[in-house]
Amino acid sequence: MNDNCLRAWQLAGQYHADQRYGDKLPYLYHLGQVYLQATLVAEREPGLDLNLLSCCAILHDLLEDTTATDALLLAAFGPAVLAGVQALTKDETLPDKQQQMTDSLRRIRQQPREVAIVKMCDRISNLSLQPPSWWTKEKTDRYLQEGQLIARELGSFSSVAHALLLQKIEAYGQTRLAS
Repeated sequence: MNDNCLRAWQLAGQYHADQRYGDKLPYLYHLGQVYLQATLVAEREPGLDLNLLSCCAILHDLLEDTTATDALLLAAFGPAVLAGVQALTKDETLPDKQQQMTDSLRRIRQQPREVAIVKMCDRISNLSLQPPSWWTKEKTDRYLQEGQLIARELGSFSSVAHALLLQKIEAYGQTRLAS
């Protein structure tokens, strides 16, 4: 683990300290899952920029879910990490979740492939848990459909991440049908 990665963990720990993932887990659990999935992909797909992949995996929700700023990320990690995290951040000025996702996927496709891998690993992590208890069946179904959209739109960036995401989508769908 390089110094940038350690600094990313420190910053994520500071900004996500009071947040929760799912019903009860500390938010850092989710960031750790995304980082771990990205690392597993990198082991099977040589040639990835591990600094960009790791920092974006750890920091992917920083701009979307905290008060951290673009200027902070730029100063700490440089323009490539900032651009990756910005692409992974939904534009909440757009009118609805579908437009926000479409816009984010468009911006992700314009980034290096490491950013698309992080997005797929993020969804892999999110599909690993049961849906939050407060989600309706409709929201859970929409989330599964979003996962399928992410797989279609970004799968060509990494066959390994794509295959892992498809496995999680199938398992999540089976779990949903069983409940």
